[in-house]
Amino acid sequence: MGQHIEIDTTGGTINAYRADPEGAPLGGIVLIHELWGLVEHIADVADRFAAEGYLVVAPDLLSNIGITPEVGAELAALRSHPDPKVRADAQPAFREKLSAAHSPDYAQWAISVLQQVTDYVSAQFDEEGDLATVGFCFGGTYAWALGAADARIRLAVPFYGIPPEHSSFADIQGSVLAFFGETDERVTSTLPATSAALAETDVDFTSVVYPGVGHAFFNDTNPATYDADAANDAWAQTLIALGRAIPS
Repeated sequence: MGQHIEIDTTGGTINAYRADPEGAPLGGIVLIHELWGLVEHIADVADRFAAEGYLVVAPDLLSNIGITPEVGAELAALRSHPDPKVRADAQPAFREKLSAAHSPDYAQWAISVLQQVTDYVSAQFDEEGDLATVGFCFGGTYAWALGAADARIRLAVPFYGIPPEHSSFADIQGSVLAFFGETDERVTSTLPATSAALAETDVDFTSVVYPGVGHAFFNDTNPATYDADAANDAWAQTLIALGRAIPS
């Protein structure tokens, strides 16, 4: 259903995966991958959204700093390896490969690129299209950031993503639907402060915390983290929110 494309940005040419619906799109979605990059799982999610009627573009935000989809898939496999020694021995590789993605300069570059990807998606419509962003983990953080940086985003859906410190909640013009796993303490522990900060704004914010569920519960390629019940419910709620934010 989808195809790999290139998008020229002021931050350099990036790769992306584009999935088109069969008919006229209901709206556009900027889909943001996990820390493993633009792996096949994200292409599959893009195809699923396209099957629901949306034009989806998933940019590759990590190949330019050395985390190609192939490298990301290898790191993901090591992180979820059943042998604790293999996971421990892989830690230096994680730190080396992922360090650049945590720098302020990278964050500034990534947000600029995401806004230009939003330009690309918007330009696919005869009139300014209704746009949303969905992201997972690393991508969840950047879904928050894009929602704050770009007023065209009508809905941001961060899955287990911590809001970035450099984004202002008051700048979010659309609504936010955020998903968390109860046992994902590093991420879920930020929810009270996030909810309190958003309560001081006019942002329509909904959070969903799934009991007994951990991080990356939506990723059906990782049997160690995937939870079908939570994933199916989050998918259904996301589609309902998209229908409200981007009415056909």
